[in-house]
Amino acid sequence: MRTEHDFLGEREIPDDAYYGVQTLRGSENFHITGIPISHATSFIAAFGYVKKAAALTNKELGVLDAVIADAICKACDAIIAGELHDQFIVDVIQGGAGTSTNMNANEVIANKALEILGRPKGDYSIVHPNDHVNLSQSTNDAYPTAFRLSLYIEIGKLIDSVGELQKSFARKGTEFATVIKMGRTQLQDAVPMTLGQEFNSFAVNIGEDIRRLEEARELITEVNLGATAIGTSINAPKGYPTLSVKHLAAITGIPVVLSHDLIEATWDTGAYVQVSGVLKRVAVKLSKICNDLRLLSSGPRCGFNEINLPRMQPGSSIMPGKVNPVIPEVVNQVCYLVIGNDVTVTFAAEAGQLQLNVMEPVLAYCLFQSIETLTRASKTLRELCVDGITANADHAKSMVMNSIGIVTALNPILGYEATAAIAKQAYQTGGSVIEIVRAKGLLDDAKIDEIFSIDNLMNPKFIQ
Repeated sequence: MRTEHDFLGEREIPDDAYYGVQTLRGSENFHITGIPISHATSFIAAFGYVKKAAALTNKELGVLDAVIADAICKACDAIIAGELHDQFIVDVIQGGAGTSTNMNANEVIANKALEILGRPKGDYSIVHPNDHVNLSQSTNDAYPTAFRLSLYIEIGKLIDSVGELQKSFARKGTEFATVIKMGRTQLQDAVPMTLGQEFNSFAVNIGEDIRRLEEARELITEVNLGATAIGTSINAPKGYPTLSVKHLAAITGIPVVLSHDLIEATWDTGAYVQVSGVLKRVAVKLSKICNDLRLLSSGPRCGFNEINLPRMQPGSSIMPGKVNPVIPEVVNQVCYLVIGNDVTVTFAAEAGQLQLNVMEPVLAYCLFQSIETLTRASKTLRELCVDGITANADHAKSMVMNSIGIVTALNPILGYEATAAIAKQAYQTGGSVIEIVRAKGLLDDAKIDEIFSIDNLMNPKFIQ
């Protein structure tokens, strides 16, 4: 064990630990989710980027010794590469506006830098977590900047995952292009369409959400690094904000820009609300699609039974042969989680007072959880469900030809009142619309064949 101290007193730290006394206190204080910040690997790497950009800037501006700066940069590179993530032990939800997370990063980087310099861990007279690693920074600019970098990375992963799902639906749209089926409104028979059109509409819908995700991701490229405590840049050398963000953009490849008003940027969480809102939009629409898949596959004997979902597992402990749509069901549940997280984000963003919003840890928890689960859910839905969907083409066609909904095609020729009477008779007698029209002599066979041809039902033309 080694002894470390802060202004609250001394504590014993395991010799092999790269974290220090402030991390230890944070880990003891916050037993909340049971999930350490190391779970969000891109968040930890983002802190590496932020601390490296700070060290490079402080070195360039002459306020940090070059040897110490270089050691800090090498320590940051190790963390960016995935090393020492197990040393980030504080809970993702914490009081203090993320101070425990920032100090966890400062202490791990300081001790790794000491190791690089051949010094023992805890020898903070050489490399100090606050005086050197946190130089020219505050939690209030380091944490949100790292948060935004990580969000940018994670949203990119979500866009990729949802993009692959969109392609899968589009492929099914092509595959099912000639499968005629009944369209429905209010869960009632409406007019014919193709299964391909239905699946293409899923693909188009998802494509719209991808564009919204891309727009939301652009909002979080504005950072407040150099704002320090409240946006006045206290304790930072002249030129630090602009230069630090320049270094950050260069080492990350992310097009970050400095906020034009650092005081506003330090308390503003509007971009997180926007991102969360877009995630909710994705969740709502994806859940709607999953509802449709469950309906279309319902049965197999007493439901719509227009499509077959891959049979993944037995569906009942009591009903032999029952198979449930478990993949759309689990995606539905992910979507409900995301929608609930959006409520939390809304309250947390509103709860900021004066020059800082201290609720950023729960914002991070909710947004990371929403993005991660949506990313996995999209992949799961694609691989275990959509890619394997097949069509029951004959059954779908027979439902169209036996439906009352096809009577709508007669409106331009016979008028609404006459077609309504035909629909009423078909409903009351169970007869076929086509046979009723033929029996009444309302149209000749050629016109009936033209109107009710499969081609015209799939691609309707205006016929009078």
